Amino acid sequence: MNLSNYYWYFESALSPRFCDEVIKYANSKKEVLGRTGGYEKKDLTKEEIKNLQRKRKSDLVWLDDPWIYKEIQPYVHQANINANWNYDWDQSESCQFTKYKLNQYYDWHCDGWDKPYEKEGPQKGKIRKLSMTCQLTDGSEYKGGELEFDFRNYDPHMRDESKHRIQCKEILPKGSIIVFPSFVWHRVKPVTAGTRYSLVVWHLGRPFR
Repeated sequence: MNLSNYYWYFESALSPRFCDEVIKYANSKKEVLGRTGGYEKKDLTKEEIKNLQRKRKSDLVWLDDPWIYKEIQPYVHQANINANWNYDWDQSESCQFTKYKLNQYYDWHCDGWDKPYEKEGPQKGKIRKLSMTCQLTDGSEYKGGELEFDFRNYDPHMRDESKHRIQCKEILPKGSIIVFPSFVWHRVKPVTAGTRYSLVVWHLGRPFR
């Protein structure tokens, strides 16, 4: 899909107080292993965990509190308009509070899947249309952990690293928000010092027509 804007950002949109409250609240809850598609079953063998962590190594806490959605959803709506995507979406998934500690990362991936949700419930028949990442820690509080995008809509012989693989520095200030279509490829590089806290939410709608 051709896009004029592959992401839209709001620098320092959320207050430091809000960010600190989310961090404190999430850290009071039990964290779980970050997973990817194909590793969603409850119990994983040691070999499965090893294979999973070749792609992704991070720890998560799932949140679904209205006070969090109240703060972030207006920015998703505004980004959808400002970037001229104008996607129809009507539901947000649970918030993924992600901890990237020393040597943790998430390699290249996109958030969308090849078919809609099939499990019975309000998500059935819907797809991920817009992804949002909120920076809860300032970029000065850790090293590494860079968010990068790969804009893969080009002929291979025309690839230009300066145009097609972008390090998203706009997200570094605490409280900054990045919104992008869920089919856009991205990654978080390994953290080399400190801890990077972020909040990720996917926004759903009926498949594109």
